[in-house]
Amino acid sequence: MNCPICKNAMITMELWDVEIDYCTACKGIWLDRGELELILGDGGKSKEMLSSFTASPQSTEIPRRCPICDKKMEKINAGKENTAVLLDRCSKGDGLWFDGGELNTIIQQAKLDEGDKIKQVLAEMFGQKTEDR
Repeated sequence: MNCPICKNAMITMELWDVEIDYCTACKGIWLDRGELELILGDGGKSKEMLSSFTASPQSTEIPRRCPICDKKMEKINAGKENTAVLLDRCSKGDGLWFDGGELNTIIQQAKLDEGDKIKQVLAEMFGQKTEDR
């Protein structure tokens, strides 16, 4: 699968039954449908997060193409109005694209990770240290 930003081949990373596609060049992350639920470990939390995303039709960012179906993805706002992060979502539901650092920002803003599991998964996947290590 190629990165929707820089067109480089992405690598697949798997940890704790979560498989993500990662671009080593631009640090972007592609989550297929259902992988967000696996990361959060709770379907309710995933639905809560996904339902908080709102369309951003006024975005001036160039539309990106879904790495699965190659259709233009829609721009969505994730998070609160004053701190929203602009994401790309496949209009057919194939998945979500996160530019480098966006997934971590959204998870921290949403405060859905009480046990720091997500933080640990991301840290282990990307060789980072968590604050308590």
